[in-house]
Amino acid sequence: MKWNLRWVAARQDIWRPTDLLAAFRRVGFNPSLSKVSALWGGTPVTVRLDDLDLICQALGCNVADLLEAEPAAATGAESEERRAVAGGEEGPARVRPVPRRDGPRHLRPPN
Repeated sequence: MKWNLRWVAARQDIWRPTDLLAAFRRVGFNPSLSKVSALWGGTPVTVRLDDLDLICQALGCNVADLLEAEPAAATGAESEERRAVAGGEEGPARVRPVPRRDGPRHLRPPN
């Protein structure tokens, strides 16, 4: 997922986290300056839906403006395996569990 907060903010002539915080406060969203700086400085791991709604309200945008889907960057055998799994086919490196054949299973703990 690509986080486009700075680009959306720039369209509203917002260039600093403190300006963004002021825009947030105008719509009743009161995060700390450190939280705003974290949102400003990089892609957040999580964003609450309520917060996302208020961010969009403050910037006059929608969620699709802030979040842009990016294709996964898989390479080589990993991408082949993902395609095989997605298509329902078994890939060449599938490992199946093998039952133990060395006698009955002991239920008491080892000494």
